[in-house]
Amino acid sequence: MSIQAFLDFGKSLQRNGKTFCEKASCNFLRKELPVRLANIIKEIHLLPESLICQPSTQIVQGWYEKSFAELITYEQADLTNDAIVSRFTQDLIKIRNRHNLVVETMAQGVVELSRGSEDKRIMVDSVTRDSIQYFLDRFYMMRISIRMLINQHTILFGGELPFSAGHVGTIDPECDIQLVVEDAFASARSLCENFYEQSPELKMTCINTVNREEPLKIVYVPSHLFHISFELFKNAMRATCEKGGASLSLPPIEVVIVKTTEDVAIKMSDQGGGIPQRNMPQLFEYMFSTAPSPVDAGTSVNVVPMAGYGYGLPLSRLYARYFHGDLQVYSIHGFGTDAVIYLKTLSESASEFLPVFNKSVMKQYSSTRTHGWSSSKFSHLVEWG
Repeated sequence: MSIQAFLDFGKSLQRNGKTFCEKASCNFLRKELPVRLANIIKEIHLLPESLICQPSTQIVQGWYEKSFAELITYEQADLTNDAIVSRFTQDLIKIRNRHNLVVETMAQGVVELSRGSEDKRIMVDSVTRDSIQYFLDRFYMMRISIRMLINQHTILFGGELPFSAGHVGTIDPECDIQLVVEDAFASARSLCENFYEQSPELKMTCINTVNREEPLKIVYVPSHLFHISFELFKNAMRATCEKGGASLSLPPIEVVIVKTTEDVAIKMSDQGGGIPQRNMPQLFEYMFSTAPSPVDAGTSVNVVPMAGYGYGLPLSRLYARYFHGDLQVYSIHGFGTDAVIYLKTLSESASEFLPVFNKSVMKQYSSTRTHGWSSSKFSHLVEWG
């Protein structure tokens, strides 16, 4: 589905009536969600045993199996019955809330595996690492898509309030890119000042090549862009503060936003010392992080929350790619790092980018790399990590 398709359906409520649209949405979701959940469950079974047996991984697996079992009971349900439709919507809210901590719990499973490897109790060879990386990219992307479907439905029909009156579900038809990025900077800055007692300033430049007089607005999901921007700002601030030490004059984080007829590009540049070239191929690996592990850090006040699991950058890239955007990172070691977010300007071009589940995908969990996605645009995804 494209962002435009989500938007058109949400706007059709006024034309077709809320009751009719809710039943249509329920009918779609009772077929689509079990398929996406079943594919995840089936692929979990293909994971290396060393990861499946970790306590946190088993918790996640249990959540997905429970949610699938609950949804499949609606396969033949009578959706002309208003009570059943209402119960289905409430069950979706319950399922979504059950999965709130999936990312952190799955990340903890990877940490448990890594610690077992350090203790020499578990061997993590290159094939195992590749399989885990391949799985997590697909697993987290499918999770993003499932939450998108559920959130659209529950906000439209479940009595949950949208972020603002102009939103259609989670989608803002006039998402102001500059404002979202500034909000993400403010949140990251507050966090940074709590831990480092200082923070760099923001220097922003906005260019609209379509219409220079208009603000930078597109149809998008603001929460997705906020998540991506917040993670990048957090990384940039951490690097800048640690490089600057107790310096009272930190170099600013520079942001350039450019809107064209096809894409919106958001470039964030810091002078935090950059990343060694030898580490660049590992930036988007879930088993790699430049921050201390949360397991080792405990409650130390010197560790920024959510740093150390190693999923900030790879998950941010998945959010960018979900609607056929992208996230790329470039670095000059000894100077700083540039991160560039790409988003689609046209909502009809911003369609879901989802994993494909077929027999050839099973080969990835042995030794053979496959493509396994719904578009050839990111055929290099697996090679990137």
